[in-house]
Amino acid sequence: QLQLVESGGGLVQPGGSLRLSCAASGFTLDSYVIGWFRQAPGKEREGVSCISSSGGRTRYADSVKGRFTISRDNAKNTVYLQIDSLKPEDTAVYYCAATEVPTFLQEMCLLRLYKYWGQGTQVTVSS
Repeated sequence: QLQLVESGGGLVQPGGSLRLSCAASGFTLDSYVIGWFRQAPGKEREGVSCISSSGGRTRYADSVKGRFTISRDNAKNTVYLQIDSLKPEDTAVYYCAATEVPTFLQEMCLLRLYKYWGQGTQVTVSS
């Protein structure tokens, strides 16, 4: 059974950092594009960042550029999201998702492109 499990969320003060992990079980991630998404209370889920299967190409939402870094370790079957300079508006449930596509698209971080989803990890930024 294909499964994605997020971890690393928590409560952090503004300006702090977290590293989220997305671990796969039941399949290997190395042929999948992985995206990170988030959903804040009362808001729609939005794409944050995504990474090609090789890790050579990435995309970021404008709101997180320069603060978030996506990476992957295919040997560990895990994708990471390093989040720095956290702001209260980053508070959300963060999800990772996987999909297989022939081409890494310019608009790769669209929810509708992703087939497999994790259950999410809560990130709360508050003083």
